[in-house]
Amino acid sequence: MAKYLAQIIVMGVQVVGRAFARALQQEFAASRAAADARGRAGHQSAAASNLSGLSLQEAQQILNISKLSPEEIQKNYEHLFKANDKSVGGSFYLQSKVVRAKERLEEELRIQAQEDREREQPPKT
Repeated sequence: MAKYLAQIIVMGVQVVGRAFARALQQEFAASRAAADARGRAGHQSAAASNLSGLSLQEAQQILNISKLSPEEIQKNYEHLFKANDKSVGGSFYLQSKVVRAKERLEEELRIQAQEDREREQPPKT
């Protein structure tokens, strides 16, 4: 009886182990495909999101920006920064979120400018 119980447990562990290994392989493949789809800039943008604590989408929502343009970012930043000034009854927390959002969007603009410069340069042979 104990022998059969041990065999059942071993078989169960093997089945679960194979399923886990297959799921892990699928996750690695999906992660690799997503990274390839984002391209090299995706890594820089992700790093910028980690540093600032805001994703690009969050920063765009905070400053109410649909497309990245330095003029629109600056205009919305100035308005929201003044509206949330503590001296006029605003919130320091919201004001700091506005500052972080502006920093994140400026970093994204810098990354895009760097990509454009790299594309314009002829490849080195």
